[in-house]
Amino acid sequence: MYNSLTPGSIEKYSSAVTLSDMEVFIFPQLMYSLVLANIMSGRLWRWKRDPWFAKAHAQGEMKRVQRLKQYIMDHFSFNLDLDTWGLTTKEREIARFAEFINPGVLSKSNALFGYEGDKYYFDIDIRRHFGLDKYTSNIVPYWKTETLEAMEAFRFKEGYTEGAGECVSLAALYASAAFAVAGIPLDKIFMLATPLHSQNFLDIGEGVLTNNRRIVTKNMWYNGTELSAKARRALENETVTIVTHNTGYIHTLYPAATIDKNRYNAIKHKLTKFLSTGITYEILANFLRHKSGLQHHFQISHARHGKTLYIGAEKVYSYEHSSKLRVGDATQENLLREIEDDEFYTGPRPSRFDLGKLEAFFGGNRIDIDNANDMEMLKAKLSDGPVSASHIVNEMVKFCNTVPMMPSDDKDWAGSGDGAKTVAPPISLDGVKSAEDAIEALRGQRKGNETADLAFMAFRDLSSSPWKPFLKAAAERNPVCLKGAAKMTADEAYKHLTSPAFASESIYDEAYRVAQPDEVWNFGRGDGVEKAIALGSIYINKKSNDDDGGGVGGAGDVAIDISGKDVKLTCGKKEFLFETKKRIAPPISGDWEV
Repeated sequence: MYNSLTPGSIEKYSSAVTLSDMEVFIFPQLMYSLVLANIMSGRLWRWKRDPWFAKAHAQGEMKRVQRLKQYIMDHFSFNLDLDTWGLTTKEREIARFAEFINPGVLSKSNALFGYEGDKYYFDIDIRRHFGLDKYTSNIVPYWKTETLEAMEAFRFKEGYTEGAGECVSLAALYASAAFAVAGIPLDKIFMLATPLHSQNFLDIGEGVLTNNRRIVTKNMWYNGTELSAKARRALENETVTIVTHNTGYIHTLYPAATIDKNRYNAIKHKLTKFLSTGITYEILANFLRHKSGLQHHFQISHARHGKTLYIGAEKVYSYEHSSKLRVGDATQENLLREIEDDEFYTGPRPSRFDLGKLEAFFGGNRIDIDNANDMEMLKAKLSDGPVSASHIVNEMVKFCNTVPMMPSDDKDWAGSGDGAKTVAPPISLDGVKSAEDAIEALRGQRKGNETADLAFMAFRDLSSSPWKPFLKAAAERNPVCLKGAAKMTADEAYKHLTSPAFASESIYDEAYRVAQPDEVWNFGRGDGVEKAIALGSIYINKKSNDDDGGGVGGAGDVAIDISGKDVKLTCGKKEFLFETKKRIAPPISGDWEV
């Protein structure tokens, strides 16, 4: 597929290397390509050798995913530092993608270009929330999605003691590890992207959402804790712009969809069901935990020393912070017993609902939020109180029923209808038990599936992927090394890259995989080939700035020779030598010229 690269496909394949937020939004295949790249990584499959997973294979799907969650929690942190991968401008990115998407449409659907979500995001001021307010309004970060190796390499970066990654990186990591480590079939893994967040929905049991480092089960979605409140924000406030799966993808803005229509509709139905529940006493208690401002309208009665005592609900909830006991479940009585006598009143507090009476009303039954009679009975039970019953019930319904804003299925579905394009076969990894198996399986699917082909680019496999897109990414989208070398000459940058401060080892184990310049600079390590590319990028950008004050130029003066023992980088009339352990065919003449 890459043998006939066009300018448009060069942009797409180049984007598979840098995987910025914008690139993934424009080319939705890239999100799943990164999942496949991680599945091809030997690093991921080595997780299974960790004693933590020793007996996981004998457990059910949910137990295996829980085990995976704890491993990720222990080994990775969430990173949203804007300076990690540098900055660009709206104008530059809009010009770059002008042939692919209308800027006006972009501003309505991408967080970096004007979109601010629903009222919640206006309230928090999205630019201030992400730290963009310290830059002018046209400045946007290169929120690059990291490969597994780049995530693990954060431990080499100052201020980090473990791996790290942003939300799309963590979503891709979870999806790939769910397959390779937890043994969840690809068909059960769906990736969901909103303008400000990415997560997965696993079609196991009642369903499981992955959310940054954590997972969210249906029970957790409704437990009313602060962690759950954060997990709920994206699906409560944002449109799901992309759903991607091993059968393809669907994008809110694109008229065609390649994902299997039946699987998409089935998972949309299951996610909708996941996001809806009836009301029980426990759900009521969880709702009050979530809506803490309503707690002072409620009280809890408690039998002690042969008397009925009363206590404000807000006081009881405050005791939860230092306890594993909870209001609303089987541990509530034990929680009340932990509270000293002087916190209770001998009579009911005025103008408060009695949760004890409400518990008796539910009697272990569930109120159906879609049943008008059920809801009227609940309103009647709350009618004699300090606040409108309709207000409380309406807020409870919002808590109990989130309607996901999924891409409409009014699409030109690939493979259906007169004149429809032939749909690519689903990505299949049946029988895959190792990274080598995955590479072999995906290699056989490259010609018929662009996502599989792009996966090798995301994998940084320069033994079977073209140099030109890789070098285009290196020259155009690695601002961190440019900033770091801003005051250096080419000779000084070479001296810095070959100094003891930079380890002579790649973050990628394989001899044919190559890091980008900012990965070298950020993590302070790289093979000679990678350092040569970094220096070449620095030289090209410096020459461009010296010549005309902007853009990327000077690529015609740069050449890399890796045919011998050492790497020879030629920059104009200067030559620089680097030691290498990589074994790949060199780029052809003109590959730097993008």
